[in-house]
Amino acid sequence: MDSDGSRTYRALFISDVHLGTRGCQAERLLDFLREYDGETIYLVGDIVDGWALKGGWYWPQPHNDVVQKLLRKARKGARIIYVPGNHDEVLRDFYGTHFGGIEVVKNAIHDGADGKRYLVTHGDQFDLIVQNARWLALLGDKAYDFAIHANRLFNAIRRGLGFSYWSLSKWAKLKVKNAVNYIGAFEKALAAEAERFPRRWRDLRPYPSCGGSL
Repeated sequence: MDSDGSRTYRALFISDVHLGTRGCQAERLLDFLREYDGETIYLVGDIVDGWALKGGWYWPQPHNDVVQKLLRKARKGARIIYVPGNHDEVLRDFYGTHFGGIEVVKNAIHDGADGKRYLVTHGDQFDLIVQNARWLALLGDKAYDFAIHANRLFNAIRRGLGFSYWSLSKWAKLKVKNAVNYIGAFEKALAAEAERFPRRWRDLRPYPSCGGSL
């Protein structure tokens, strides 16, 4: 437990935040970042949604607060490693660079407390739709935005009836992803890549382990 009341772990993994979209739950992420610190923080793709920002600028204060919070953690000594995804793919032109202490890399290797090494990557590289039918991925993104708006209305009605929050958009995305994973053998492809990774990128050195337990 740190002096500010937060708890520190060896590593934190944060993915698919989608800053810049109305469906982003930046306030919840801020609450998480206030309570937890990581000696290494992995930002694993789609942290900022460049696709959405191209269609119209949306950047409220909580989204800016998330960025500032991460930058402060970097200044305080946390190692922050950013692995871009497809929604923030513009950062893939900046592999090997640093932004405010945040490292941008294609892939990373995490040395776990269990002694195993884990490949940290964003799964769009193994998504057949993203790689071979980009137009369909963009269409799906628009459909997901619609689901987010429908989700707000749906949960407003649920609150009025006394029911708790239920994510319609998350349910719909999970159903679609499960179908894509089955058709494209997504998980098998990713597992095979994790096995090949040390041989294909022999010049990549593991990130140093930190003390404590994950």
